[in-house]
Formats: sequence, C-alpha cells, structure tokens
Amino acid sequence: MRKTVEIKFKPDGKPYVFDCGAFVLEVGDHVIVETEQGFGMGVVCSPPKPANKEIIKTPLKKVHRKAVDKDFLQLEENTTLEKKGFEFCQAQIEDLGLEMNLFSVECTFDSRKLTFFYTADGRVDFRELVKRLVREFRTKIEMRQVGIRNQAKITGGIGRCGREICCASFLKKFDPISIKMAKNQGLSLNPTKISGLCGRLMCCLAYEDPSYSYLKKFMPDMGKRVKTTAGEGKVVETNPLRGMFTIQKEDGSRVEVSVNDIVYTDKTEKVDS
Repeated sequence: MRKTVEIKFKPDGKPYVFDCGAFVLEVGDHVIVETEQGFGMGVVCSPPKPANKEIIKTPLKKVHRKAVDKDFLQLEENTTLEKKGFEFCQAQIEDLGLEMNLFSVECTFDSRKLTFFYTADGRVDFRELVKRLVREFRTKIEMRQVGIRNQAKITGGIGRCGREICCASFLKKFDPISIKMAKNQGLSLNPTKISGLCGRLMCCLAYEDPSYSYLKKFMPDMGKRVKTTAGEGKVVETNPLRGMFTIQKEDGSRVEVSVNDIVYTDKTEKVDS
C-alpha cells in the first residue's frame, strides 16, 4: 500500500507531502527528499499514513533516503556559505549604493544555488550585484524581493505578548487585517500598540474578531439611550466578552449593567458624546 508522510524543511515552514517509498519513518527523522530545486533535507513532522484517493492520483516526489552523518556536515557547510554570502552581498550593496534591505540568504542542499531575500520600496537594478555574486561564489544566484510581513516570518522575533511572533511559529498564510478589527475590540488605535514587528497591523487582531462581532450584536451601540433596571442613561462603555455595558445617567453618575437588564433601547436616538 502506498504511504505518504509530511515533511518540513524549516521548523516554522509549511509541511509538504512526500511518498514514503519503502522507508519506515518516524516523526523527527531527518530525510533527503527530491524537490523542484533538487535534493533537500527535511524533518518528518507526521507519522506515515496510507495515501487517500486524491493523493494517489497526484504524482508525488519521493523520500530519497534517510539522512546520514555526511548530510549533516553538508548542512553545516551550507550554513557557513549562507553567512559568507550575506556578508559579501551586504558589502556589495553598500558599495553600489543600492536601496534594498538584505535580510536572509538560503543555500540549496547541494550548494548549487544561493537565494538572497530582500525588501525594497520599489524595483532595484541589481544586475551588477548579481555579476559580482556569481564571480565570488561560482554558483547560481537568485534575488528574491518579498514583502515586509514575509521578512518578519523568515527572520522571526518576539512579539509584544512575550511569545514568538505568530507568522514565524504557526501561521501558514497572511489573512487581511483591518483597523476595523481593532475598533471592534475596543483597542487603542495608537499604531505603536496594534502593530507587529513588521510595522503592519498585528495578525492576532483577527483571532477574536469573530467572537466580538457576534457578541456585539447583543450589545447596545455607543451613545444610544437605554432604559435598564438600574435606570436610564447613555451608553458610554461596552464589554462584549462579559456581556456588560456602562450607562451615564442625567446626574452624571455611571452604572455598569448587564445586557439582560435592558428594558428598552431607543433604536433611533443617538446622543452625541
């Protein structure tokens, strides 16, 4: 029976499905596999399982073999080459005065290609830079411009929550994030407080937004005049997660009440704050 296994090439990377072949694999095993870029080393991240009907119809790359000691030595050499490539490329960027931010270099397992990742505000003429890189390393060179969110995903870091940023640990794709999500959750709209390391709105704003959107359906709008068992007043604060809101009475006093204590809500009148 044909079996498949999921393999990751990076700890935070996307898992890819490969054909096990005749190998008996376990989670954590390092293996050499065939990829579109040639051979590569990956780590088994899920137990082998029988291929489903959809996968059987799809041609899959196979696990070439289990990794041996010389493969780990090759990996160390690649790491050294990546570091050398980064330092050399950065020096050439400064010498040529190119407006680009180099942040990572990746080497294929067989050392036949170096990929340089960078960010830039616009298009960059790096033809001379590539010529210098080819002369220095005598290998195939690829320059890849990515967005600032992808930079954060590749480089990683610690978020304001004290944990590793989501995109570098488990997020597989970037969902659209809007300022409306921050407003919906009653968060400060100060950009420094709701932005991640990439400078864009934090991805985690999307996690609780569906819950807030649902719970706010049962909450009176800000500025509405509401009659409750605790009295009548204008809504000045809401807490959807607790199902509570605060009203300000005519005498200026404030009272926190539950949505279950609403007697009447003026659907048309909205008092200016």
